Amino acid sequence: MKTSFRNKVAVITGAGAGIGQALAVAMAHEGARLALSDIDAAGLARTQALLPAGTEVRTYRLNVTDEAAVFAHAAEVQRDFGAAHLLFNNAGSALLGTFDNQTLDEARWLIDLDLWSVVYCTKAFLPAMRQQNEGWIVNISSIAGLIGMPGLNTYNLVKFAVRGLTESLWAELEGSGIQAVCVHPGGIKTNIERASRHCQKAGAIEERVDAANKRILVTPPEQCAADIINGLKAGKRRILTGKRSSTIDWIARLLPNAYPRLINALL
Repeated sequence: MKTSFRNKVAVITGAGAGIGQALAVAMAHEGARLALSDIDAAGLARTQALLPAGTEVRTYRLNVTDEAAVFAHAAEVQRDFGAAHLLFNNAGSALLGTFDNQTLDEARWLIDLDLWSVVYCTKAFLPAMRQQNEGWIVNISSIAGLIGMPGLNTYNLVKFAVRGLTESLWAELEGSGIQAVCVHPGGIKTNIERASRHCQKAGAIEERVDAANKRILVTPPEQCAADIINGLKAGKRRILTGKRSSTIDWIARLLPNAYPRLINALL
């Protein structure tokens, strides 16, 4: 039977820009009902203005690193919509920094934003999906969740962890009607370059990685959103999208011991 998202409730974090904004627009065109959150209220307003007429949507200002706020948000969505069918754990950023150069506080900031937010949101919304015997938990990892990259130490840590969480749910949710999906975007042209942080002690490695990132951030977020939705409809548990995503996936599979030298040569 063909998968339809019409009248399904889609919860999207980080919906004020980039992939989150593109997902909101794409899901609206699928006929979904939208619960959109972001810490940036102005960004949410811009997203709402892009939605087709007649879209059922509510926006919520949310700090996804605040555990209590996330659980309160899940209760709000249940109150406002009576269900939560799709959870897109999209909110996040990046930190440019080697292990030596970044401070523990800088690392904690990214771990809270990119990892704990996924844990909080998944824990908060999963019970409703259990009651429905239906749902999709869509976690946005990265190509940095496929291979380790120099200069992105903690970003690798969190994106590998998101992947590990999602893949463990594949088995744990078997037969429940709930799908866990891990998305590995490559070079998506979003505001992550501006929103991400450079560690204060950034040096030559960080500069090389920054320059390489600017070269590959070219895939429109609308294409990324379309790939994600098509992947969900096809029943995929793992979705690759964006520039170099397939290449990095094959490098990780074929050269698991040798790829670090190859990656250094490409920078």
